[in-house]
Amino acid sequence: MHKYKSTFFFIVKLFIIGGAYYFISYKISSNKVLNSSEFLLSVKANILNNNFVLLTIILFTISNWLLEIIKWKTLVSSIKIISFTEAAIQSLSSLTASLLTPNRIGEYGAKAIYHTKHERSKILLLNFLGNFSQMSITVIFGLFGLTFLMKELSFNINFSVFQLSIIILFFGLLFLVIPKKIWNKYLMRFISQVNTISNKIHFKNFQLSLLRYLVFSHQFYFLLVILGGDINYLTAMPLIFSMYFIASIIPGFVIFDWLIKGSVAVSLFSVFGVNEIVILSITSIMWLLNFAVPSIIGSYYVLIFNKPSIGLVKENRIRT
Repeated sequence: MHKYKSTFFFIVKLFIIGGAYYFISYKISSNKVLNSSEFLLSVKANILNNNFVLLTIILFTISNWLLEIIKWKTLVSSIKIISFTEAAIQSLSSLTASLLTPNRIGEYGAKAIYHTKHERSKILLLNFLGNFSQMSITVIFGLFGLTFLMKELSFNINFSVFQLSIIILFFGLLFLVIPKKIWNKYLMRFISQVNTISNKIHFKNFQLSLLRYLVFSHQFYFLLVILGGDINYLTAMPLIFSMYFIASIIPGFVIFDWLIKGSVAVSLFSVFGVNEIVILSITSIMWLLNFAVPSIIGSYYVLIFNKPSIGLVKENRIRT
């Protein structure tokens, strides 16, 4: 029986890796921007032939993933201590697994499987909190960006008191319809689990999410400047904030991230006269650096993954 389980587990790993490589190679080969001579000449002239620019872009990418790894290490420290290397392996391999699932759902299971059964429910919660903090930062900055656009482009969103009342009434009825037992069982349990995590870890989680957001949003702006986007900083950043916000609320697979962000970005930046090719080039480069390359690295860790030893994990657990 153990032999069959090992064989099945190995096949699953090969499926994840094979699927990830197939989708990445397919997206690269089918991306007209990446394969266009205009894009290749622009990248060579503005990035590859300039060591400072190339190094800066690489540092942006490394910083982005360093912050994500440190954030995961910090969150897991609420139940046990893991090394930076362990946090890196779990973060990168979970990215690889998430390529084949909508809205990065696969990331939850991929991280949980690195831990023992009795820890997995807490790991799922910690992963949710990490994603929730990142999404919260995206929403906060996104609303700021949209406010700027409404003012800059002189359009208003009419939101009457009647509409607000309908929404409040809807949620009020929803809470009344939900049985009290279900409310107490799930929501209160969730709140109590969140409260077991120290405020220090919650604060650091949001702090690292903020820093990471500033890193990849400014990486986008840096590429915008380098590739010839004729737009000033105070206009570009609200547009970038709005782009990430709108793209984040559109359901989709990680593998299509460049397409979603590219479509949204083109719609927003074209209003301010930024060339479509420039925007599509940036979103493609960002996808390659922040998703494709880390996923390829993560595929190695998926391949060599072995189930954790319960005894070793217990030794690392923090005594409460």
